[in-house]
Amino acid sequence: MARRLAGLLGAIGHPVVEVGPGVSGLEAVREDPVGAGPLAAVVAGAAALRAHGHIGPAIVLACDLPLVGHRTLSWLARWPGVGSVVPVVETYPQPLCARWAAPDLMAAGDLVSAGKRSMKALLGRPGVVFVDEKGWPEGVSARDFADLDTPQDMARLGLV
Repeated sequence: MARRLAGLLGAIGHPVVEVGPGVSGLEAVREDPVGAGPLAAVVAGAAALRAHGHIGPAIVLACDLPLVGHRTLSWLARWPGVGSVVPVVETYPQPLCARWAAPDLMAAGDLVSAGKRSMKALLGRPGVVFVDEKGWPEGVSARDFADLDTPQDMARLGLV
């Protein structure tokens, strides 16, 4: 899944980095400390992107979304302006398949320093745009955001 998602992200823009053990084929960085949670992972990824000269918004994508497609990621990447855009599926924001603005990525470091670990801490930032199913383009569906955590999820998603 990590390699597939790396390919999708690479087709949309550059630079692309993995925050993890290096299984995607991309340049990999780790959060500090390892296992500190998704918010710390975003901080590490944003720092790596800045090291490559990228100072704009970034797509944050968890690798447990086996059905997310090019159309969904392109829609997020091409959202007008430079703000944060978070899809909402059945009232649940999807911060790990979203586009985060540079100021929000920078704020993530302060949130981690304050002891926060969850991406939910970023959802309350001013200016974050939440887009439910009514605002999605044709071809984007709730299945794009279905996560795979257990063998039962594989069956539920029709992957076995």
